[in-house]
Amino acid sequence: MSAPQAQVPDAAGGPSLASAPPGAPTEATAPSRRRELSAATVGSIVESFDWNMYAVLAPFFATRLFPGGTTGATLTAYAGFAVGFLARPVGSALIGRLADKRGRRFGLTLSMSVIAAASLLPALVPSREQIGIWAALLMVVARLVQGLAYGGETPTVAAYVTETAPPHRRFLFSGISYGGIIIGSLLAFATVAILDATVGADALADGAWRWGFVAAALIGVAAIWVRRSAPESEEFEREAAVHGSRRPPIRSVFTRHSTACVALFLMSVSTTVSFYFSLVYLPVYAAHAGAADQAAASAFMTVAYAVTLLAMLLAGALADRIGLIPVLRGAALATAVLVVPLLTAMDSGALDYRVVAVLLGLLVAAPAAAVNLLSGLLFPTAVRAVGAGIVSAVAVAGFGGTFPLLAEALTVRGHAVVIPYYVAATAVLGVLGTFVAARVPGFAAASRPIPTEENR
Repeated sequence: MSAPQAQVPDAAGGPSLASAPPGAPTEATAPSRRRELSAATVGSIVESFDWNMYAVLAPFFATRLFPGGTTGATLTAYAGFAVGFLARPVGSALIGRLADKRGRRFGLTLSMSVIAAASLLPALVPSREQIGIWAALLMVVARLVQGLAYGGETPTVAAYVTETAPPHRRFLFSGISYGGIIIGSLLAFATVAILDATVGADALADGAWRWGFVAAALIGVAAIWVRRSAPESEEFEREAAVHGSRRPPIRSVFTRHSTACVALFLMSVSTTVSFYFSLVYLPVYAAHAGAADQAAASAFMTVAYAVTLLAMLLAGALADRIGLIPVLRGAALATAVLVVPLLTAMDSGALDYRVVAVLLGLLVAAPAAAVNLLSGLLFPTAVRAVGAGIVSAVAVAGFGGTFPLLAEALTVRGHAVVIPYYVAATAVLGVLGTFVAARVPGFAAASRPIPTEENR
């Protein structure tokens, strides 16, 4: 539950709560804060774990469920992975709208329930030999359902963190909550590694891969239990007390908050491309460039993930001290300036792959840490979840989900040299996005540090 906050007009014409005034007292107890932070963070862990579990297990189940030979089935399985991104904007509109009308806790519990159910389905799908093409179709349906749920999960978490984080540590709380994405990715790779070590690769291909999806469903159930005990956002309750369940139409997100939409879209494109390149595609890029062995490069990513997670916490704490805009603008500008020289040095052998991986992880840490607060502060309470969700989901689907495919297509055609410049160009969009965000009414003030009694 959040402290009393300053009022600004919301989309419905009533009061909305943007940010706590300097030195405002906080009413929430420490146990309440922990429940709120746990409810937000556990969702990021499950989202990342379940989403990546499909990707890392695809080589094992592809030929069992999808048509074609080994190569064709694997490519089709990865196409099924990409389909989930297309469903995210729809999920943002559906679940985000419910979270804005019925409450953050309702949206968080609903999205996690759907995620857990959709995670269990792949474990139960019969093989292609048993039901033919229906096996592949059921897997694609599971990905579509997960995509819908993830589309609502992410913006609802952002709204909840924005409204419940303690005023003086809100950006740190954003970094912790979004850090669950890193933890979930590590857990997904660890689960597959444990299965491989205990049953072996042959058994994994023969059906042991299903246990990975069972694990994904089980941690989803655990997340539902955590979220059911989380308190509702006080800010949402005050909004509901004034306006009830009435909310402005979804189109008002674009007609009344167009500047916020442009700002969030630009910064989301920058963040998602940098994230997918630095933390997902980099080992493949390095292998294509002859800068590292892909297996060794992939194994080192656990170190890069750990460094990125630590840097996210530090970036959140820094934003609490100096403000969000300087941190985001500095990180985007550093990425735009450094990514091409870093990758050129790696390609030529002047810099070791491991050094570059760590440095790129550091660059992506600040925007990743700010994701939840950034999208939450740009929109008023009445349309916070649906507005932030639709805009960011479109950016992720259009640029993040397609990045590995685009990068591979450029490499196959002999244009891999373009990839670093593409990443740098999207980082420039992130810089521009910070200037657009500063023009959103109330955002500049809300993103500034809130002084404590000690430093006022």
